[in-house]
Amino acid sequence: FQAALLTLTRKRGAATYAQTLQNIPETQVTTLENGLRVASEESNQPTCTVGLWIEAGSRYEDAKTNGAGFFVEHMAFKGTKKRPGSAFEKEVESLGAHLNGYTSREQTAFYIKALSKDMPKVVELLSDLVQNCALEDSQIERERGVILQELKEMDSNLADVTFDYLHATAYQGTALAHTVEGTTENIKRLTRADLASYIDTYFRAPRMVLAAAGGISHRELVDAAKQHFTGMPVTSKEGSVPALAHCRFTGSEIRARDDALPLAHIALAVEGPGWADPDNVVLNVANAIIGRYDRTFGGGKNQSNRVAALAAEHNLCHSFEPFNTSYSDTGLFGFHFVSDPLSIDDMMFCAQGEWMRLCTSTTESEVTRAKNYLRNAMVAQLDGTTRVCENIGSHLLHYGRRIPLEEWDARISAVDARMVRDVCSKYIYDKCPAVAAVGPIEQLLDYNRIRSAMYWIRL
Repeated sequence: FQAALLTLTRKRGAATYAQTLQNIPETQVTTLENGLRVASEESNQPTCTVGLWIEAGSRYEDAKTNGAGFFVEHMAFKGTKKRPGSAFEKEVESLGAHLNGYTSREQTAFYIKALSKDMPKVVELLSDLVQNCALEDSQIERERGVILQELKEMDSNLADVTFDYLHATAYQGTALAHTVEGTTENIKRLTRADLASYIDTYFRAPRMVLAAAGGISHRELVDAAKQHFTGMPVTSKEGSVPALAHCRFTGSEIRARDDALPLAHIALAVEGPGWADPDNVVLNVANAIIGRYDRTFGGGKNQSNRVAALAAEHNLCHSFEPFNTSYSDTGLFGFHFVSDPLSIDDMMFCAQGEWMRLCTSTTESEVTRAKNYLRNAMVAQLDGTTRVCENIGSHLLHYGRRIPLEEWDARISAVDARMVRDVCSKYIYDKCPAVAAVGPIEQLLDYNRIRSAMYWIRL
C-alpha cells in the first residue's frame, strides 16, 4: 500500500514533456522609442539574470582594428565615468551579484546575476557600463599587458587554435577570418581613440537587446530601461553603421605541422546555413546521429553512434565532435578530432565515410534516436536564469524574436530520414571542404585525396 501511495504521489507531481513545453512563461518584448528591445521571461525564482546582448564582434572589425571589441570587453569592467577604477566591480560585489561578459564574432554580451529585488540597480549598472566606459589611459595600458598574456595562453589551447585556422582558411580575405581576440600586433597598437570609436559606432540602442529572466516584472524592467537607456543615441557620430559584408566560403586548407606536439588536431568543414535557415534543424539532427566521442566515455564499441563505436574499437582518436557553427548568412558544418599521429588517416576515412552514409542511407531508427537527444538538449536550456537570459538575448539578435521551445520541438518532430539524406546531400555531398590541421600531421592526406572522399563512386 505504501509503495502504491508513493507511486501516485510521484505521478501527480511530475509534468510530461509536452506539459513542460506548454507551461514555459511567455517571453514579453517591448521596443523603446530609440530602438532598444527589452525582453523578459518571468518566473518565481528568487534570483534574476539581466544582460545586454549587442550586435558587435570581430566580424565588424577590419584588419587594423581586429581585437578592439575584445579589448573593449576587458575595459568595460575597469570603471566608468561615474564609478572610476574598481568602484564598479565593488558595487556589483556589494549586491552579492555575479558579473560576466563575452565577445564572439557577431555579438558581445554583458550580464549580471543578482537577487530579483536588485533588478532596477542591475539595469542602472549595465547602462553605466555601456554608456560611460571610462577608458582611462593607465587602465588601458594595464589591460594591454593582460590581453597579451591571454593571447600567449590561448596559443597553448590547440582546439581553439585549430578553429581559428579553420575560419581563416574558410573565409580568407573576409571579416569572419579574424580571430575574436585580435592579433598581438593590433593589441600592442590599439589606442584609446580606437576603443572609443568602436563603442561609439556599435554600442547603439537599435543594436542592443536588454534581456532578463527570473523573478522580475516585465513592466518594472521596461520602466528601468526607460529611466536609464532613453537618452542613448540611435546612431554614432559618423551616422549609420556600414552594412554587414558577405563572407564567401572557400574550400581550402591550413596546415601547421609541429612534430614536437604529442597529438594532432584536425577540423574539416563545409559551408553551412545561416542562423535563420530551417535546414539548421535537420543538420543538428544529422550531427546528433554522428554523435561525439571521448576516451573517458563508457560503452566502448557498444555505443550507438557508429563513429564512436569504431573509434573505441580500433583506437582511432582521443576525442571526436561534430559542430554546426552559424552566423548571420553563412556557417561551418563539420567535425573536429584529436588523434595520435599514426591514426589520422583512418579517423578521417571513418568520419568522411559517416558523412557519405548520412547523405545516402540514413535510417528512421537513428533519426528517432537523434531527435530524442536534441529534445533533451533543448529542455536543458530551461536550467537556470542565466541560460534562459542568454537564450532570449541571442534569439532576438539572430531571429528578431524568441522562438518558443514548443516551436523548436515541432520542427524537430517534422524531420525524417529522407530530409536528413536530402539536406546532408545539399551541403556535404561533392562539396569542397575547408581543412585546418595542427600538430604532428604528416599522415594527413593531400587535399585532393580529402576532396575525393566527399563523394562515392558506385557501380
